[in-house]
Amino acid sequence: MTLAEAALAVLLASTADEKIAASRRAAAAWRAGDIAEVGRADPPARPARPPRPELRPPREMPKRRAGGSREGRIALLHAVAHIELNAIDLAWDIVARFPGLPRDFYDDWVRVGVEEAEHHALLARRLASLGAAYGDLPAHDGLWEAAEETAHDLLARLAVVPLVLEARGLDVTPDMNQRLDRFGDAESASVLRRIYEDEIGHVAAGARWFRHFAQAAGEEPGAAWRERVRRHFRGQLKAPFNDGARLAAGFPAEFWAPLAT
Repeated sequence: MTLAEAALAVLLASTADEKIAASRRAAAAWRAGDIAEVGRADPPARPARPPRPELRPPREMPKRRAGGSREGRIALLHAVAHIELNAIDLAWDIVARFPGLPRDFYDDWVRVGVEEAEHHALLARRLASLGAAYGDLPAHDGLWEAAEETAHDLLARLAVVPLVLEARGLDVTPDMNQRLDRFGDAESASVLRRIYEDEIGHVAAGARWFRHFAQAAGEEPGAAWRERVRRHFRGQLKAPFNDGARLAAGFPAEFWAPLAT
């Protein structure tokens, strides 16, 4: 089996548990040298997904409660779990979709893929301890639109997925942690802190490889990033911004501040 075929197996897995297991197998085999070749694959336009949750357009999603009730905390964790399930597929899709790149690139995205799988597993366990499960609530289908929009262009994929969507996670997670701490939910806060720490590394991988490929194409990285975001990201870059975490990930304000609202 090649790495691309192992990545394809994750994308074709139809349940969260199967995606997590396939991610772990692929990462372990790649790191051990049991998978030696990157190879090529034909990834689907959309990955396989479980029958639940119900997917709705973002505008039809119910507002999450801001309070510390059990239901409100379940809704928060469920939303993050949905993001992490998409993130598993996004990481393995980039492996399967873009062949012929440096081996270090695949090392980074294999790491990202298996860490996203562990994030979803942690959230699923925490939801279970609260008497809930992933799939109990509706979720929006906007996340995979970024993958479809950037399927043809590696620089666009790196610009939008790690450097817009995952960077946004760095902005909003500290506030979620503070709220969970205020509500006395240290266990949920601990899970989100683990995710936050890993996501700094994911944004760093995106920033490093975006610079590498932009410079290889003769483009100035900051201008190249802003051009791809304007063309391929339909939303706005909204405050607040976690300048410290973004800078720690090698993604300073001179990249994104000109587009910020």
